[in-house]
Amino acid sequence: MKLSLGEIAKKIDATFLGDKSIEINSISSKTNVNEDQRAIVFISKYDFDEGTISKNIVLLLNQSLYEEFKEKEKLNFLICKNPKLSFAILTNLFKESISSPQYQNLHPNLNKLFLGNNVSIGANFKYGSNCIIEDNVSIGDNVTIENNVIIHQRTVIGNNVTIRSGTFIGSEGFGNVQFNDNSWCHITHLGNVILKNNIDIGYNCCIDRATLDSTIINSGVIIDNLVHIAHNVIIGENTAIAAKVGIAGSCNIGKRNMIGGMVGIVDHISTADDVFISATSSVINDIKEPGVYSGIMPISKHSAWKRIAFWITKLDKIAKQFKFKK
Repeated sequence: MKLSLGEIAKKIDATFLGDKSIEINSISSKTNVNEDQRAIVFISKYDFDEGTISKNIVLLLNQSLYEEFKEKEKLNFLICKNPKLSFAILTNLFKESISSPQYQNLHPNLNKLFLGNNVSIGANFKYGSNCIIEDNVSIGDNVTIENNVIIHQRTVIGNNVTIRSGTFIGSEGFGNVQFNDNSWCHITHLGNVILKNNIDIGYNCCIDRATLDSTIINSGVIIDNLVHIAHNVIIGENTAIAAKVGIAGSCNIGKRNMIGGMVGIVDHISTADDVFISATSSVINDIKEPGVYSGIMPISKHSAWKRIAFWITKLDKIAKQFKFKK
């Protein structure tokens, strides 16, 4: 799909500055720009090296960020009041149509399997009943998917992977931006999920595809039942995740982490390698060092909770100051 910059500027209420002859065929993240792309890149913080930006790239940003560029005449810009909302609208313009998967019988066991277009499947593939594999999926050797599993578009699965019944891989992420009238504009997720080797995923889990790049589950990860992993998350090697864990978008979980049941991790969190998080903990800050972590607090107004959390961290020092005995 190609759109002229004039068409795009009208649809997102933006001002265009630069080469009007460019036709856009994709949206890209700032960390994964292909030199051959004619893409729009949404930026919320100016951290580009201007000299490395291709002339085929159009930067979507607000006026104040635009002013930070030194050589504006050499680059292409879409300038708007609410770049995040404009980005959300753009993702819907570039949403791909998916074919209806067709019934296949790869094994004589009569289990139903529905395959989309351009699906690659390796040796010793086993599947349960009523499974769906959408377009452009790649599956390695020794992969087993149990009953009612859905593998969404562009998912890449390595070798020796087991996915248990009722699990969805590569589902649409939960990203939304509000219009001025407080209604919601959904961000269409155009990325994928990559499952590497030797992974075991439990029952009724959901792993969302990335907004533009990849949600990545690295080799050796084991995941219990009823786990949700949101868009853009990266899970480090040999991490174990217990039941009912929720990991919000754009988190980067280290290697060999052990995450207890019902842990909630807010978006954009990073954890070090060799971290153990106790069951039902709420993770709201980065964990920068290995170790065992726990954090359970009753819900309260956020302003009150911040004051309580501040003093809890000071209790040990206060006790020592007053020479309290344990």
